[in-house]
Amino acid sequence: MSRDDLDARADAFVLGLLDERTEAELDAALSGDRAWAAAVGRARDRLLPLDMTAAELPGAAGLWDAIAPKLERAEPSARAEPLAAPLPANDPRPPVRWAPAGIAAAIGILAGAVLGGSWFVPDPVVIAVLVDGAGTPTAVIEDFGASDARIRFVGSIAVPEGRQMQVWTLPSAETGPVSLGLLMDATGADLDPPRLPPPADGQLYEITLEPVGGSPTGRPTGAILAKGLAARQDGI
Repeated sequence: MSRDDLDARADAFVLGLLDERTEAELDAALSGDRAWAAAVGRARDRLLPLDMTAAELPGAAGLWDAIAPKLERAEPSARAEPLAAPLPANDPRPPVRWAPAGIAAAIGILAGAVLGGSWFVPDPVVIAVLVDGAGTPTAVIEDFGASDARIRFVGSIAVPEGRQMQVWTLPSAETGPVSLGLLMDATGADLDPPRLPPPADGQLYEITLEPVGGSPTGRPTGAILAKGLAARQDGI
């Protein structure tokens, strides 16, 4: 499985889009599969800004009243379960169950050095999770600025014959929608945006269904398949 495929599956895992059986299998794999654990760590780091911007919702009325009696009836265990021993300082294994940002970043840098011949792997300036009309996450866009962006799909999209998906962003009302590229199917891809101002928090990204070759007007003309607002990756 390629790194893009692994990252796409990790995004779906972190977003809770998988069925219970698959989620349980992948959760169990975290303790023994370093590549998978690193991918989940990267996904959690990417999606953390979106989690930080989500509004806090109150629990349903009567929720605590339903939980409290069960806690009172629960018998304390005869002895507490021992805590897992911390990893020794010279143990190379990362604590894969939580994969902190530092470890994920280090793994990403090393992977970039091996795969791309570079010792620097930039972080995206913003990420945007695009959802369909039902609110289901469909794709994740990472925009690095400087005409560099990528898209990964976490949901399936059926593209009719004679149509293409076109990815757009809205840098400002004055600029209007700008195309980031065309896609034939729902597979991850590097986008090729024109030179634009640095992407901003709250910037709109969307995917529309257009004729093959792209919108004839240079602006979105087809049905919106998914859209979402960007969240900055820094300043957390």
